[in-house]
Amino acid sequence: MKMVTAIIKPFKLDDVREALSDVNVTGITVSEVKGFGRQKGHTELYRGAEYVVDFLPKIKLEVAVTSDQAERVVEAIQNAANTGKIGDGKIFVYDLDRVIRIRTGELDGDAL
Repeated sequence: MKMVTAIIKPFKLDDVREALSDVNVTGITVSEVKGFGRQKGHTELYRGAEYVVDFLPKIKLEVAVTSDQAERVVEAIQNAANTGKIGDGKIFVYDLDRVIRIRTGELDGDAL
């Protein structure tokens, strides 16, 4: 099993959700986060004063999938989140040792 975590631009969330639905992903976790990479931050003007915005708003998606689904999920996220501009985000893929559905006690692949 794999945990696929993606950091994307907020306005791409609906596109990514639809793309994941098309590859039969049944559940995702979404968090609003802030951060920066090569994009750094940017300066904004507020009431005549300039200030630096160091951390930019992003969306963090987490998807637990079976190992055979992982590559399709990564491709779906990559294609849907791509704008071709700096700050499109990153995708991380981790091994997932164990999954337990709290309600039923199902384990691993059955719990997904």
